[in-house]
Amino acid sequence: MKQFLFFVTLLGLTSTINAQQQSMLLWYDHPAQFFEESLPMGNGKLGALIYGGTKNDTIYLNDITYWTGKPVNPNEGIGKSVWIPRIREALFAENYRLADSLQHYVQGEQSASYQPLGTFNLINLTPGAIQNYRRELNIDSAMAHVSYQQDGVTYKKEYFVSQSDSLIAIRITANKPGKVNFKISLTAQVPHKTKASDEQLTMIGHATGKENETIHACTIVRLTHKEGQDSHTDSTLTVENADEATLYIVNATSFNGFNKHPVDDGADYMNNAIDAAWHTKNFTYNEFKQRHINAYQRLYQRLNLQLGHDKYDNNIPTDELLKKYSTPHTPLSVAAQRYLETLYFQFGRYLLLSCSRTPGVPANLQGLWTPYLFSPWRGNYTMNINLEENYWPANSTNISETIQPLFSFLKGLAANGKYTAHNFYGVNEGWCASHNSDIWCKTAPVGEGKESPEWANWNLGGAWLVNTLWDYYLYTQDFQMLKSTIYPLMEGASRFCKQWLIENPKHPGELITAPSTTPENEYLTDKGYHGTTCYGGTADLAIIRELFENTQQARRILNIKPDKQLNNTLKRLHPYTIGAEGDLNEWYYDWKDYDPQHRHQSHLIGLYPGMHLQRHAIQTKDSSLLKAAKQTLIQKGDESTGWSTGWRINLWARLGEGKHAYEIYHRLLSYVSPEEYHGPDAVHRGGTYPNLFDAHPPFQIDGNFGGTAGVCEMLVQSTLEIVNNKPVYYIHLLPALPHVWKDGEIKGLKTRGGLTIDMQWYDHQVYALHIKADADVTINLHYNCKTDSVRRLKKGEKMFFRAIDGAL
Repeated sequence: MKQFLFFVTLLGLTSTINAQQQSMLLWYDHPAQFFEESLPMGNGKLGALIYGGTKNDTIYLNDITYWTGKPVNPNEGIGKSVWIPRIREALFAENYRLADSLQHYVQGEQSASYQPLGTFNLINLTPGAIQNYRRELNIDSAMAHVSYQQDGVTYKKEYFVSQSDSLIAIRITANKPGKVNFKISLTAQVPHKTKASDEQLTMIGHATGKENETIHACTIVRLTHKEGQDSHTDSTLTVENADEATLYIVNATSFNGFNKHPVDDGADYMNNAIDAAWHTKNFTYNEFKQRHINAYQRLYQRLNLQLGHDKYDNNIPTDELLKKYSTPHTPLSVAAQRYLETLYFQFGRYLLLSCSRTPGVPANLQGLWTPYLFSPWRGNYTMNINLEENYWPANSTNISETIQPLFSFLKGLAANGKYTAHNFYGVNEGWCASHNSDIWCKTAPVGEGKESPEWANWNLGGAWLVNTLWDYYLYTQDFQMLKSTIYPLMEGASRFCKQWLIENPKHPGELITAPSTTPENEYLTDKGYHGTTCYGGTADLAIIRELFENTQQARRILNIKPDKQLNNTLKRLHPYTIGAEGDLNEWYYDWKDYDPQHRHQSHLIGLYPGMHLQRHAIQTKDSSLLKAAKQTLIQKGDESTGWSTGWRINLWARLGEGKHAYEIYHRLLSYVSPEEYHGPDAVHRGGTYPNLFDAHPPFQIDGNFGGTAGVCEMLVQSTLEIVNNKPVYYIHLLPALPHVWKDGEIKGLKTRGGLTIDMQWYDHQVYALHIKADADVTINLHYNCKTDSVRRLKKGEKMFFRAIDGAL
């Protein structure tokens, strides 16, 4: 057995860990035919889907602020709270059928819909056969490229979407002079008008709905070219015999905030778009390109990952690589497997950087990419898992900036949620939010009196989502943000939950929720009734327990006197129970799930993304609840939708089950055919599409983010404990390392406590470790089956460990 010795040096030692990650590149030998083959690009507001056609290069355009609807009505649902006592009466009489029926009276309007901005067509006017086609997306630089040969000429197209300059740029070149010939048009699926002028297309339109009550947009395409001629019709531009050409696309909408009418009090979208178009003259194309790369890489390059030591030459198109990876017994080198796993991990970071940078408008179900007039589930914010999962990798992968849109979004939810609490639930303290939301920060339950209560009536979306901000504090140690924004939002959500809880008539002194649902799941009672509404659902109580414990921890850090009432409420919560089969009960009673392999596992929130199940096991030295959670996962099985598979990776990793976590990660990377492809070899299930988008199916981006977060959870876990009224962060290195990743390096991984981790491991053991503290912090480090003593690090202080062995 190898003997390792560890040395510690503080202050000023430079890490030698360099994590030589290969170039991260998606590439294909054919244009995209389907949405799930297109290349997604974005700057957090503007989005583009690159199809790369040789005859017609279609680019679907998106703007994350382009939605139907207008600000919510604070009077929505007034008087509906009268039904709550009647529902409770039915529940406690065990009349679940009546309770389900009455829930429809406590439903509101549906959420707004996210909509596509427009469709840009770049039509090639050069005849001739195509050879040597290649389309690629370099996620190291957020650049896309298309190249091919036609009639003896090599054509190249380059694309980027700049966050620093708020534009989409496209450059078309040929290796022979005078060979660039194309026509461009700009259209949309929503009401619009397009006008062409000298070297410019201008399109104005508005989202679906009444013209005077919905968001408007102005899109401008500006053309420049070298040599050749350009001309225009009413709505198209044509370039002939040019050496090269550049196109800039800018957009502005009238969205002016969640509580501002988009017409009466909307932003000046026309002048804002015109200003953005003028800005395209301020720099050369190469200057815009370099500014884009610099801004993107400043965040993206913070984290590098290398799994194994073998290099992969990336000589298989990405869709074929994915097929081979997910087909048993298909020969694929170990280097190719590790490359695809790393690529998928980094692709998740790329997507989050590309779709979550707009204040008040977080990433939606599709990130910001859709070619559809009405996306699945309206492309909205589904807050019973999906919006939360979008941000699981943000902190750990060192891009906490992407969480910023959630701060103002949650402020909007809190502002609207106080009306929902009163109107629908009769609660006059704090705020709540429900299953669905939209750009207008909708908090009321949806369903319009006809949808299933299992999702329409669930009201703990805000209570769950606010914990994302608490985690932001734990990772960044941003004390001022905790004090000014995060804690007030947590405290408001807690006040609602305290009033929403009621005493359990079946067990006086105990507190439960009623009515209760567990997101999108259904039960079978011992009497054979198949329903959704219950009381004392485990998922409700898990969310509330996590919120209350986090709120108390925040109070200690802020030096606010502990809330005795909150402590008392915590102690009175109905406890977890274990079923006859050893699983963690999802319902108050040991009822069966109508679907035993259901995609949701909401009653395991306390295991992941929450912390309190693990904390309970440590504090009590009782692991029975963790064992029950594991049994629940075994019952659920491994086959599920994309986003649920992403969640299960993290759940198994949190349990320390690296082998199983990796098996689920491998399953997440199962090839799935585009939704509109129905050939004899079509595959439709949860997994990954050819462009690495997550397949729910259809596409939901949260599975991508869950997969990326799962890799982090296998490599490092971190928890906060309050010891002698002081915060101590427990850092566990390689807690769920799969055997196939026995060697590797990572540089730039973040942990709770504001630590940055650079780490090498060899034969499943930490070989070298560099830790940097971003704030004063007390840590307890666990590695190689050893526990380091509690130590205090000052802001900027560094620790470096190296294993010494003659064979290394």
